Amino acid sequence: MSKILLIDDERSIRISLREILEYENYEVLEAQDGIEGLQKIKEEEFDLVLCDVKMPKMDGIEVLEQAKNLEKCPQFIMISAHGSIETAVEATKKGAFDFIPKPPDLNRLLLTVRNALEKKQLVNETKILRGKLSKKFDMVGNSPALSRVRDTIEKVAPTDARVLITGQNGTGKELVAHWIHQKSRRIEAPYVAVNCAAIPSELIESELFGHEKGAFTSAHKQRVGKFEQAQGGSIFLDEIGDMSLSAQSKVLRALQENVINRVGSDKDIKVDVRVLAATNKDLKKEIESGRFREDLYHRLSVILIQVPPLKERKEDIPLLIEKFLGDISQENGNAPKKIHPDAVKKLQEFPWTGNIRELRNVVERLVILGDSTISLEDVKKYADY
Repeated sequence: MSKILLIDDERSIRISLREILEYENYEVLEAQDGIEGLQKIKEEEFDLVLCDVKMPKMDGIEVLEQAKNLEKCPQFIMISAHGSIETAVEATKKGAFDFIPKPPDLNRLLLTVRNALEKKQLVNETKILRGKLSKKFDMVGNSPALSRVRDTIEKVAPTDARVLITGQNGTGKELVAHWIHQKSRRIEAPYVAVNCAAIPSELIESELFGHEKGAFTSAHKQRVGKFEQAQGGSIFLDEIGDMSLSAQSKVLRALQENVINRVGSDKDIKVDVRVLAATNKDLKKEIESGRFREDLYHRLSVILIQVPPLKERKEDIPLLIEKFLGDISQENGNAPKKIHPDAVKKLQEFPWTGNIRELRNVVERLVILGDSTISLEDVKKYADY
């Protein structure tokens, strides 16, 4: 049952609103002024607050401002008999969901309450999903090499600087891109990832920039590309070293002018997108070979982040193993298996040419094939080294 707080200095208004809301099966509490209302918000958790604007002691706008600084702030609907466009604009700018004049229209009031509660639910679900996503994308380890990467992310993320992430396959380049977006000012906007190596060269431009109906044989309808989908947010171009020269030139224009064209159209479309790119190739060698544009390289590499291979951060392997054991058991609905210290020590000795991805695969194999406590013998038998 959703919990609503009514803050109004007029007792008759509180009574009538309470009757209406309780009839709709909401739990309703009251406060007769802003100070009492703010105290209740601090002491209890509400889903929604209906707050009068003009009140003695503390007006509704001040209640809203102070509530927004709390760790858990409910949705606010402001109500007032002295409402004006300026007051409504001020309230919404400060974070109110909506503004309703007195006396409130019953249908509009109930619709606004339902919409505000739905938004509250969506915000909560988003926080839960982000928490799960963050756990999935944990950067595990305390090695100096990984700490340097974390420090760079902290400095770079709040800016709009383009970032080129380099490193071997399986080192976690996508994790770096994910955290740059998560810690950026664009976190509320989309994050769109594109694996350039997985898209045929003849389709990459359509994938990135979209196409118009009839632009080519199979273009049966208009399509919005990844750059437009990422509007206001970040686009992650993974394995950009595999992108065709033709597509590279269009990406370069997007970076220079913040403009793209769909395939089959000359119409300019303005885009506001932060570009994060990654590659396992030596792009300077690719430039020398004529396979990568030097001007695009310089546009992309405002900030360079080199993700270390696992062999350079072997002290992180025990923590990674512990994480993978927990993740795999959760995926399969089983209790986490334990691993003997001798087995961990042996795993630390391997070269891990496939890096973290390979380590994860080996741990999963040991969970499936090993004993209840994974032993040194299990590692020797199943680890393929």
